[in-house]
Amino acid sequence: MRVVRLSARFPRVTRHAGAVVLAAVAGLVGVSAQPASATPPGIPSKATAQSQLNALTVATQGSTSGYSRDLFPHWSTVSGSCNTREQVLKRDGTSVVVNSSCAATSGRWYSPYDGATWTAASDVDIDHVVPLAEAWRSGANAWTTSRRQSFANDLTRPQLIAVTDNVNQSKGDQDPSTWQPSLSSYRCAYSKMWITVKYSWGLTLQSSEKSALQSMLNTCSS
Repeated sequence: MRVVRLSARFPRVTRHAGAVVLAAVAGLVGVSAQPASATPPGIPSKATAQSQLNALTVATQGSTSGYSRDLFPHWSTVSGSCNTREQVLKRDGTSVVVNSSCAATSGRWYSPYDGATWTAASDVDIDHVVPLAEAWRSGANAWTTSRRQSFANDLTRPQLIAVTDNVNQSKGDQDPSTWQPSLSSYRCAYSKMWITVKYSWGLTLQSSEKSALQSMLNTCSS
């Protein structure tokens, strides 16, 4: 999830159309629209993800009562003037150039959720794979603010990933029972990422969520 930029919502149709054209042109001139070598860390094997899924506690989803994004402080400073968002942009992008404030001024970002490639950081959001509100409903409501901050800025596990901004917006706080990446080839990775994040942070899941995760995990070859 991310802070919604309303000014960016309406031009998206034009930009998406442009992305399709750019992708076609890239194919013609031999420019690869593949993700950078750096991907979210800690994505487990299928076997490990299955064990983690089996170990997760199935429970009725909690309420969003009392929830606020402010209870999950982000983005935290990582080093110097670079915060978590900027760190992920550098990690997930290709040929990323930043200025003295660590803001990305150029680069290329491939969104594995929808297969689009962007050349402006403003078209890219950093998605919380397990949304903050979903975490709240799954047990984070009982955490300290410090623990919620660590969760919202987790660079150790596959909790943060650069994706197309409006795709992130459409996902909102939905779990895999109601939202999955439109690029079906990425659903295997997405399920493993979601499972290991919930497992690592001791969060619960609903039965419908578990069924959806199992279906996606079944598509994995390894």
